[in-house]
Amino acid sequence: MTDNRNTILAVILSGLVLIAWQYFYNMPQMERQRAQTQAQSELNKPVPQTAPGSTAAGSTTPQPGAAPSAGQPGAAQPVVSRDTAIAASPRIKIDTPRLSGSIALKGARVDDLSLEKFRDTVDPKSSAIVLFSPSNTAHPYYAEFGWVGASGSTAKLPDRDTVWQQEGSGSLTPTSPVTLKYDNGEGLTFRRTIAIDDKYLFTIKDDVSNVGSAPVTLYPFALISRHGTPEVSGYYILHEGLIGYLGEQGLQEYGYKKIDDTKAVDFKVINGWLGITDKYWASALLPDTTAKLQARFASNLVGAKHHYQTDYLLEPQTIAIGGTGSANARLFAGAKEAGVVGINFPLAGHGGYNKQLDLNHFDLLIDWGWFYFITKPMFLALDYFFHLFGNFGIAILLVTVLVKTLFFPLANKSYASMAKMKSVQPQLAALKERYPDDRQKQQQEMMEIYRKEKINPIAGCLPVALQIPVFFSLYKVLFVTIEMRHAPFYGWIKDLSAPDPTTIFNLFGLIPFDPVALLGPHIGAYLMLGVWPIIMGITMWFQMKLNPTPPDPTQKMIFDWMPLIFTFMLAGFPAGLVIYWAWNNLLSVLQQSYIMRKNGVKVELFDNLKASFGMGKPAEKT
Repeated sequence: MTDNRNTILAVILSGLVLIAWQYFYNMPQMERQRAQTQAQSELNKPVPQTAPGSTAAGSTTPQPGAAPSAGQPGAAQPVVSRDTAIAASPRIKIDTPRLSGSIALKGARVDDLSLEKFRDTVDPKSSAIVLFSPSNTAHPYYAEFGWVGASGSTAKLPDRDTVWQQEGSGSLTPTSPVTLKYDNGEGLTFRRTIAIDDKYLFTIKDDVSNVGSAPVTLYPFALISRHGTPEVSGYYILHEGLIGYLGEQGLQEYGYKKIDDTKAVDFKVINGWLGITDKYWASALLPDTTAKLQARFASNLVGAKHHYQTDYLLEPQTIAIGGTGSANARLFAGAKEAGVVGINFPLAGHGGYNKQLDLNHFDLLIDWGWFYFITKPMFLALDYFFHLFGNFGIAILLVTVLVKTLFFPLANKSYASMAKMKSVQPQLAALKERYPDDRQKQQQEMMEIYRKEKINPIAGCLPVALQIPVFFSLYKVLFVTIEMRHAPFYGWIKDLSAPDPTTIFNLFGLIPFDPVALLGPHIGAYLMLGVWPIIMGITMWFQMKLNPTPPDPTQKMIFDWMPLIFTFMLAGFPAGLVIYWAWNNLLSVLQQSYIMRKNGVKVELFDNLKASFGMGKPAEKT
């Protein structure tokens, strides 16, 4: 009975974890994903004007010696659609394989970006993901660069209202940078050269020449500003909000509520980067790794909206009469693809921007979690097999086989110990007859038998215990990596990171009935019982039937109901995770059957299955 108790304990603990995971994470995720999809679809629609007292204005000229402030109050502007806002300013088109959009000549902001590789839904004809939007739209989000004057300076500097002139013509492409020019009419001429690669990196070079009558001291700055609190997944396992790796201060993460409470936090940094991250997308400022920064996270309440900003200020430059000054900046704005961002792990082979630009842990822009030492190898293995076979579902199946192979020696010992335990059941039964009223003596003699036969009484927990960290590392990979977003399997599974979309309660789509829409996420989610969760439940039932029927009625009831309970619990998990669990169950049945035969123990699977349908007697109770 010890092996049964251990297995029951492991299964119950796993079940409790899965129930908590489902209730606190998966069901809220479904609601938030719907809200995010709806918000994304609203980006291109006209919206009403802002309420009195609110504003969508961008940051104003900052105070001397400090970076620009987030959301300084300005004149209220009507909130318009993206198309209207984009058409209101002369622009330079951005045209790359992964990015489309434009740079506003008014303010020289990068404030119009869409991600061409990624769509709102699995439908390839759906709208591209919108990342940046101009300041007077419903969801302003943009990057800005420039100079601020020293204390007491009266020099006229370009700001958000300055209209720059393009030198030459043409779009911004990976092979054709653009140059902007602004003459302040007082002896200062500003030039900005913007280049872009074929992925998500902007390189900005600012030059200023002084032919005026006096030297001028200027501070280069860069900022990313976002107006309004966005919808977030709301999970403890995933950070969304302000982020940066700030030199010796390490990784700094401020969620939107945390920075709302803090208002502002300042850092003095060498070799750092900072930005704003969503689940799959991000923008980040990547200054020179040797630059000394005054960096800041900030949140200001402007009207009814919080304005969030990450920014930095470089050391001042004094530009003599007839002299020039220059500053370099870089902007990442795009999808958090591991191969592009970089993945810092031994033998990973993914340098990305992290390695190319010698950045300081830029791979942490992707939230690998505390158990990164498991999560990263899991992703790398999946990514490797994906590039071999072109399907992440196949990759999951192969990684499961790989994990089973790696842990085979441990599992072999575990199952062998369980098999030996079954073989000594007659001796244990004899102990109960020999010492019916002396439980202490029974335990002593039982442990002596275990010692003599080299049996580990807790071996039954090991296979399940090994499966749990693999399960959660795969969940993390499915949840946070954009590579898994909208990754199809075969048939009806169009997105491995989303639950199986079918359900037996509408006959797998034959009846127009949506349990979640009708009953809400907290009840309807448990009725989304698709084909793969049912397959998983059947394989788990087979695994339970591999062992003899427990003698205790309570234990038997737990074994009988556990597959059904897990079927409903896992129905709301990502399809890739359910496919993994089903495949792992099947491999476990095959592996355990092989080991039991090898150790001379009868495989009772078919006897128990027949007994379940009243076609025979169950295996002898142990």
